[in-house]
Amino acid sequence: MDMDNKQAALELGTKPVGKLLTQYALPAIVAMTASSLYNIIDRAFIGQVVGPEAIAGLGITFPFMNLSAAFGAAVGVGASTCISVKLGQHDYKRAEQLLGNTVTLNLIVGFLFMVVCLVFLDPILRFFGASDVTLPYAREFMTVILLGNMVTHMYFGMNAVLRAAGKPRHAMYATLFTVACNIVLVISFVWWFRWGIRGAALATVTSQTLALCWQMWILSDKKELLHLKRGIYRLRSALVKNIIAIGISPFLMNVTSCVIVIFMNNQFVRYGGDMAVGAYSIANSVVMMFFMFVMGMNQGMQPIVGYNYGAERYDRMFRCLWLTIAAATAILLVGWSLSMLFPREIARIFTTDATLITLAARGIKLDMLVFFVVGSQAVITNFFQCIGKVKISIFLSLSRQLTLLLPMAYFFPMLWDLDGVWYSMPASDFGSFAMTIPLLIWYMKKLKAHGKE
Repeated sequence: MDMDNKQAALELGTKPVGKLLTQYALPAIVAMTASSLYNIIDRAFIGQVVGPEAIAGLGITFPFMNLSAAFGAAVGVGASTCISVKLGQHDYKRAEQLLGNTVTLNLIVGFLFMVVCLVFLDPILRFFGASDVTLPYAREFMTVILLGNMVTHMYFGMNAVLRAAGKPRHAMYATLFTVACNIVLVISFVWWFRWGIRGAALATVTSQTLALCWQMWILSDKKELLHLKRGIYRLRSALVKNIIAIGISPFLMNVTSCVIVIFMNNQFVRYGGDMAVGAYSIANSVVMMFFMFVMGMNQGMQPIVGYNYGAERYDRMFRCLWLTIAAATAILLVGWSLSMLFPREIARIFTTDATLITLAARGIKLDMLVFFVVGSQAVITNFFQCIGKVKISIFLSLSRQLTLLLPMAYFFPMLWDLDGVWYSMPASDFGSFAMTIPLLIWYMKKLKAHGKE
């Protein structure tokens, strides 16, 4: 085993936490920001070249993307967290077996998801809120995306493994390559060849396929601490249970997001028509553009927290948590300020349609009223997931969406019509934040008093 690779993993328990978080989070932030930039460019090309109806059709596909991400997270996040803990315990054999099981599970889950969704594609899209106008666009996009679903699952899974194995820069390079390739292909397929929304989907799948080939090449190197080899791919019930037990939290969070987006799409159609769905799609893109920074911080935090929890270094674990919360809050404050000051300018990036610009600008401001509190809630939820406290993580994941957002999105429009649908999002954000902080304080006191459970 290469000593440099082993040392990279051991540094998670010895190197100053601030430097570690920068080392691991910065590549993830760069990668996620680049990915967010791609999403902006992708939607801008679709809106400007194909039209506002295509943006609305793309919004209908968000639940599909969330559902696919849910199954991918159940495997990728669960496996990478388990790997981090095993590396902290110096159990390298189990860590390699987890890598092999990650590959097998991604292939199985990705294939089954693709087949089921392709068979029932039109009924599912109708259920998600597609109208006669938006259905053709949504169908074109999702047919290509689903055909490449196994690649997508494997690509995200292997990136999570690379970060857990102490290779955050390699994970960043894979994402940056995907984004750069995506942008070039979108310009070619959508603008030059005029392949429409299907061209955007084809660009996504093609770039992920090329990046996956590079990831598998890296993980095939026998010098790596974790590498692909014979004997690790057979599913082991104990490992699969551990992966799913931790992955169930992000899985449920993404499934719930899927349910929420379906419901919200239908509410926007009901109270504002297809253009309101397009405005929601634009607002969602803006939210994700800034939230990608927080996701990058969470990805950087995950191996550090997981390793030090496994090594019982709780002082380092909590220091990493507080630093991540501070950084995430600062980032979202910037996003909040820009969205409050320049909503129309942001909306114009996606469309030239005057009606859609007006709807989206108002939607952006209402959606992001309390955006600056979202970062701490997301980081704390991820923290509990990193240390295997699945029940707490699930509770926090679901509290915002099912307990708060769903009933608010149902009742608020009865009082404020279309604005009520928008109001439900910041209201649930603040309510979830108010529930998260006391729970973290309670757990910190419990851990310090009694040690690791």
